[in-house]
This record gives sequence, C-alpha cells and structure tokens, in this order.
Amino acid sequence: MEEQVKSLIEELKPYLNQDGGDIEFIRFEDNYVYIKLTGACRDCMFQDNTIAYGIEALLKDRIPEIEGVINVDL
Repeated sequence: MEEQVKSLIEELKPYLNQDGGDIEFIRFEDNYVYIKLTGACRDCMFQDNTIAYGIEALLKDRIPEIEGVINVDL
C-alpha cells in the first residue's frame, strides 16, 4: 500500500509545483499518510484546504483504508 501512496503523491506533485509548492512523502503508518509540504505550500494560508480537499480526498478515494493525511513540519 505504501508504494501506491507514493505513486499517488507523485501524481499530485505537478499541481503543487505550478504554484511554487511541493510535497514530500515522509511515511505511511497505521493507515495515516505523513507528508511534508514545502516551497510556497509550506506557508500558504490555504495549506489545510489543500491537504483536506486535495491530497487527502484523492488518497482516500483511491485507497479507502487511509484514515487521514498529516503534514509534518520538520
């Protein structure tokens, strides 16, 4: 399942890159996907919306077992 999550995140990268942002896969644990938003996405005021209605929605749609997406600010 982790490889499927990584593949989907790679699909999302071009959309975030268009606005100067990026996404990194950190880990998949207990059905939660841990990511790190970087670039323009890191400090964007719409970061929560991007995660909830973009990233999490796509991942849950394609992999129903996913419980959520957590942004890790490392």
